[in-house]
Amino acid sequence: MSIKSDARHLYLQVIDKIKKDIEIGYYKEKEKLPSEFLLAKQLGVSRATLREALRILEEENVVIRRHGVGTFVSSRPLFSSGIEQLNTVTDMIIDAGMKPGTIFLTSMTQAATEEDIKRFQCSEEDEFILMERVRTANGDPVIYCIDKIPSSIMNSDFSHQEESLLDYIHKRTGKHISYAVTHIEPLGYHEKISPILECDPETALLVLKQMHFDENDEAILHSINYFKADKFDFYVVRKRI
Repeated sequence: MSIKSDARHLYLQVIDKIKKDIEIGYYKEKEKLPSEFLLAKQLGVSRATLREALRILEEENVVIRRHGVGTFVSSRPLFSSGIEQLNTVTDMIIDAGMKPGTIFLTSMTQAATEEDIKRFQCSEEDEFILMERVRTANGDPVIYCIDKIPSSIMNSDFSHQEESLLDYIHKRTGKHISYAVTHIEPLGYHEKISPILECDPETALLVLKQMHFDENDEAILHSINYFKADKFDFYVVRKRI
């Protein structure tokens, strides 16, 4: 199992070796790696070299290191999407070959807040529908959703299951959401949401706060989505201009 010597630094060879072992299934997702002493001996390197390799692997989210417990193989994301693409959650789940679902938690009508007036350019008299849902993939919870929609766009008596909320809005109102302004925030363990999503204590959340607009720049929907960071991978294609 020891690595073969080549011209590169040893820690780079260790990184490649561990990645390869994970890729071929020698180490499986969430499996604990051997102790540093044993793994360094197996690879034929010093513990200092191994620790440097593990540090980089942790930065790359290949492994998770739990202080006093050990090093574990990270879960591979099930869903991947370019953040510049406004893909629906339903489409992402279907594209991964899984069945989308929805668990409704709450739905209520409330008066406009100061933030709503700023976001939607509305008046104090306007009302909004606030929904909390959990989106599932093959029955497993993967996203916690908080959505706010003007009552003038959608009534409070609606319901939908697997269907995308964006598609539902279009079918019911004729309004097509063409773009969204998105803010992304990393978040650690959340006392309320993490248990609902069945997260392990070390599983982080990725929060997308989005303001959705139609082709006429009318604000249609404000959403806060909490994604399980070990299940979703968002990336950005950057071009030089």
